[in-house]
Amino acid sequence: MPDSPSSSDIIRLHSRRILDLANSGTPRHAFFRGALGVLAQAAGHGTVRMLLREQERRFFGECSFDRPAEAAIEISREEVILKSAIRWTAGDNDGLEAICRKLMMSKVDSQMPWFTDFGSLAVSDADSFPGTSLRSSKITDPGGLYLSASGRSTVIVPVDGSRRRLGLVQFESPVVGFFSPVLIDRCERLTQVFGLAVDHRNLQVALRERVKELTCLYDIVRLIARVDSPLDEVLQQVVDLMPPGWLYPEAATARIVLDDRSYETEGADRMVRSLKADILVDQVKHGFVEIGYTEERPTVDEGPFLLEERHLLDTIARELAFTIEQRTHAEEKRNLQVQLRHADRLATLGQLAAGVAHELNEPLASIVGFAQLAAKQPGVPADAARDMNKIVSAAMHARGIIRELLVFAREARPVKITFSLNKLIRDGLFFLESRFVKAGITLSCDLDSDLPDITADRSQLLQVLTNLVVNSVQAMPDGGRLTIRTSRRDGFVHLSIEDTGCGMDEKTLKGIFHPFFTTKDIDQGTGLGLSVVHGIVASHDGRIDVASRPGEGSQFSIRLPIVSDPDPQENQPHAR
Repeated sequence: MPDSPSSSDIIRLHSRRILDLANSGTPRHAFFRGALGVLAQAAGHGTVRMLLREQERRFFGECSFDRPAEAAIEISREEVILKSAIRWTAGDNDGLEAICRKLMMSKVDSQMPWFTDFGSLAVSDADSFPGTSLRSSKITDPGGLYLSASGRSTVIVPVDGSRRRLGLVQFESPVVGFFSPVLIDRCERLTQVFGLAVDHRNLQVALRERVKELTCLYDIVRLIARVDSPLDEVLQQVVDLMPPGWLYPEAATARIVLDDRSYETEGADRMVRSLKADILVDQVKHGFVEIGYTEERPTVDEGPFLLEERHLLDTIARELAFTIEQRTHAEEKRNLQVQLRHADRLATLGQLAAGVAHELNEPLASIVGFAQLAAKQPGVPADAARDMNKIVSAAMHARGIIRELLVFAREARPVKITFSLNKLIRDGLFFLESRFVKAGITLSCDLDSDLPDITADRSQLLQVLTNLVVNSVQAMPDGGRLTIRTSRRDGFVHLSIEDTGCGMDEKTLKGIFHPFFTTKDIDQGTGLGLSVVHGIVASHDGRIDVASRPGEGSQFSIRLPIVSDPDPQENQPHAR
């Protein structure tokens, strides 16, 4: 059949259809399905098969002229081991396989009657093909080219992209001599349009996806750079930005899990396929970021996900980790600065307290001494004597406050000895029992009989016990129960003082160990008691913790190390 304008029009028409499919940005499997349907229509009869290799994977498709491509085409993808040759034919026909390999490598002799000038295989009658049979046996699951039992003539055309040979397209007919030179030329030309369209579609889809991915990444990076926004708000907005960056945004959903918190978009609990990337902060996994589809989607590079989408997800996870790490370090820095300023204030306050204490000790000693001498003078009226005793009492109270200031300022160095903590508790409570009875408080002691001795400053620990017990008594103005326990755990001696008093709220708990912090009236306390307690415990390398709830009482827990031998130098009183 001579070439005619109608044949050129057919080539032009079908070329435009193939290129329109490529320009539409349709997914790869849909593009292959549509393009094979166009090639089958252009051939006018029989079956068209395709086998392409892209990114170390194979894509196979088959379409018949008398059936719609959507119903007949099947696309499969198989992993291919790198650096090994893939098989281009189905079944076990080594002769046809060898011909296909020659076509792929452009190693055919166009002088032979069954090869065209373009380098295609064109066989008019497969049964009379010399040298080898073109039919394959044992074809149960077609994944390559073959000649069916009813096939009599075939054309196998190499598919060339813009830079490399992509694969092969086979046209088959049950009619002997069906493929005329004009039809062979049409098949070859449309196959080359198909090859260029494959590259064009890939570039278009890649460009579109890169734009989506970069836009997604840009928006996320710009969002997480807003350090003034709460982290919870930022993470939820990141999750909301993710789905539009994926290949099928209409079915995409995302989730971020960070420690015990979760941030997600609608449908995150209905993912049927997903990608995950760990969030590593300082090389420790704190959670993950996940993207998935709520419906099955065609297979591409990694399940239904593109390889570039894996890279995007990993980048998002790294950016989130970096942001969390920065915020964590910034928070730690702020806390350290607060602690440093607090320590500086305490150091200044300690110096001031030590100076004031030294300056007041001498006049107070004079006041006490002269008041006592005056009270002993003969003939002093009874009222005057009582007033003198009040002066002595007030001065002694002032000296007690000064001693607390010296402990707070660390001017009073501990004099450590070895003694029984249980005995110290019994001795200290002896002087307070009458106060318990007056206040309607029941005392319960649970002292460990096997408690080892500790090495500490006895007078300072007695002060700790007294301050805590007095605080508990004051917290139970209407009576209650005071429980004191001792025990030994993990190489430490533990002392617990628990009351059923009014308790403390969170705000009070945060300030109780700060100097001069008090909830009492001006004439009922200085606010130094618990600060001094904290300082004494810290000076003994111990730890004090408090647990309290309003209306339920408070529990102070002290942990002191068990030290067998005190430092002899620490046993020497500090001379002043």
